[in-house]
Amino acid sequence: MDLKPLKIGKHTIKYPIFQGGMGLGISWDKLASAVSLNGGLGIISSVGTGYYENLAYVDKQLNLKPYGSENFYSKKGLQSIINNARKICANAPLGCNILCASNDYARIVKDACEVGFNVIVSGAGLPTNLPEFSMDFPDVALVPIVSSSKALKIICKRWSSRYNRLPDAVVLEGPKSGGHQGFTYEQCLHPDYQLEKLIEPVVEEAKNWGSFPIIAAGGIWDKKDIEKVLSLGASGVQMGTRFIGTFECDASAEFKELLIACKEEDIELIKSPVGYPARGIRTHLLDLVDKRMGPKINCTSNCVAPCGRGKEATKVGYCIADRLFDAWAGKKETGLFFTGANGYRLEKLISVKELMDKLVNGE
Repeated sequence: MDLKPLKIGKHTIKYPIFQGGMGLGISWDKLASAVSLNGGLGIISSVGTGYYENLAYVDKQLNLKPYGSENFYSKKGLQSIINNARKICANAPLGCNILCASNDYARIVKDACEVGFNVIVSGAGLPTNLPEFSMDFPDVALVPIVSSSKALKIICKRWSSRYNRLPDAVVLEGPKSGGHQGFTYEQCLHPDYQLEKLIEPVVEEAKNWGSFPIIAAGGIWDKKDIEKVLSLGASGVQMGTRFIGTFECDASAEFKELLIACKEEDIELIKSPVGYPARGIRTHLLDLVDKRMGPKINCTSNCVAPCGRGKEATKVGYCIADRLFDAWAGKKETGLFFTGANGYRLEKLISVKELMDKLVNGE
C-alpha cells in the first residue's frame, strides 16, 4: 500500500505520519525538524520550553528553576526552538503539541501561533475553546486529540456553534500510547477500548460533520500497523515512541539507553499528578515513590492545572515537571521515563531518514 499525502487545513504532509509531541524536551527542534524534512509532520512539545538550551530562558535569579507557568512555558524558548528547527526543515509544516491541562493554555496557544507553527495539536483534556485562542491565525490548522467518538462529538458541536469551525484533523489516541492516557486504568486494559475498536465509530462521527482526516495513534510500530489502521478507516498515524529511537531525538543518551535496555514487563501504567494513568518505564524513581521516599516535592513550575500547585503531586509522591526534567537531563535515578507499550521493541538507534523509509516502504 502506497502512503498518500495528507492535507491538514491549508498544509500538505507528504506522508500521513505525525511524530507525536513528547515533553519535556523529547521532541524539540532536532527531532521535529528531521521528521518534517523527511516528509512527515514534526511536532514540537510546548512543555518546559524555559529549560531549552541549558536553561537559557529561565530567570537566573530564581535558582535556575522556572517559577510559575510564564517561565515553564516560555515564549522565548518556544521561539528559539522553532527558529532552530526551521534551519533544518525550512518551510516544511511544523506542529506544536499543547496540553489542555497546561496552566496558561490560552497564552501558550497564542504564542505558538505567533512564533510560526503551522499546526496546533492539543489533548490532555478536551480543547473545546482552542479556536478562540487562534482566531487571529486562520491558516494555523487545529487538531484536537480524542479517545472516543463521544469526545469528538462534543468538540465538533462546540466548535461549530461557538466558532463556526471544525477540526482540520483529529488524532484518535488509543491506550497503548506513552505518557498520559485518556482512559481509566481498567479501560486501558479492556479489549473494547483498544485502538482498532475505536477507529470506526470515530470515523463515522467525523462524517456527521463533514470531511476531515482521523489520525490513529497508540501502539503503532511499523508499516503493517499503519496499513492496518488505514484499512479500518484512518487517514494517517501518529507515532511517538519509535521516534525516541533515533539519533536526532532530543532525549538524553541515557533516556535512549534505558529504553533500548528495557523489557516488556518493565513498562507499566503509573499514577500521575495530572489525574490520568500514564505509561512509563519502571525505574528506581517509581520504587522510591512506592515507598513514599521519592525526591522532595516543591512546586516551582505550576505546570498543569489538575495538580493544584503540587497538591496532587504530594498525594501521588512525585512532581511530574521535575521528574520529566530529570529524564530529559539523563538522570536515571530520579527521572520519569515515558514510553508507549511497544517501547521494549527498540533495539538500536537509527536516523529519522531511515525510520521514515521503513515506515513508508516497509522494513
